[in-house]
Amino acid sequence: MDRRTFVKAAISSPVAVSATSVNNILDRDISTNQGQSGIAIRFLGTGAADWNGKDERGEMRRLSSILIEKHILIDLTPIAVDMIPADAHPDTIFYTHSHGDHFNSMTALRAGIKQVFLSQTWYDMAVKIFQNAATELNCPMPEITPLHIGQKIKLSNLTITPVPANHATENIFEQALLYLIEKDGARVLYATDTGGLPAVATRIIGIDAHDPNGKPLTGLIMEATMGMGQDTDFRLFTHTSVDGVMRTVKVLENTKRYTPPPGQPVFLTHLARTLHGTQAELDAQLPTPLKAAYDGLEVVFKPL
Repeated sequence: MDRRTFVKAAISSPVAVSATSVNNILDRDISTNQGQSGIAIRFLGTGAADWNGKDERGEMRRLSSILIEKHILIDLTPIAVDMIPADAHPDTIFYTHSHGDHFNSMTALRAGIKQVFLSQTWYDMAVKIFQNAATELNCPMPEITPLHIGQKIKLSNLTITPVPANHATENIFEQALLYLIEKDGARVLYATDTGGLPAVATRIIGIDAHDPNGKPLTGLIMEATMGMGQDTDFRLFTHTSVDGVMRTVKVLENTKRYTPPPGQPVFLTHLARTLHGTQAELDAQLPTPLKAAYDGLEVVFKPL
């Protein structure tokens, strides 16, 4: 499958299915986290761009996006809207990049988004797209804020910092982003889409072992577009394999730059339909501490 076909697969109609039932000691109802420490995250979608409804195995992964503390989104497309809880009313969205399996202006406006954050490298393009969408829907324009690498955004008791991803779009000047999410001593990195972690990103986050003033992560969500043993796949230059995630985790653990609470997994997302087994197979095969996230999974990332 070439890149054009891979991205076109992101354009699909919403399909409502129940979240896979998987037991996990960290699964929580996000509503229980109000006023408590930690960062509550709900996975709205965990699939890469080649998911288009249920597959031949009867499983489905919506396109990758998350909901933070019930009011902040990172990415959103039509296929994942049904996973936003009825009692959640997100009004702010951060975009990782402009690919259609992550960015959809019409969906954001219909969801009630009032504030948009995205890389300044495609700000002008995004403004035009949102202006057209707002005109078509006859609704107000959201406030669109261009982000610079390392710029800290404080929203209530959360701090969200954009750092560079290793990912390319059709616009060669666009910088895709990863996001560091911080609250109450919890530091969670949401890393999709990216081929590994760029050096500049690790320095800003504080996980570069060469920096004596570094600060470890306490939670990690990382893309694993490719499955195990697939480091020769052509997506390697802009995406990460399971083996690549595992190498990253081992380095961070060995250098004490990743210090999660006991028993907390590293959650994998952005899983390609054609490159992974079922959720049950992933649960059985993935090495500790990796765990495949699934649509509807809710996790409270606690500080160490």
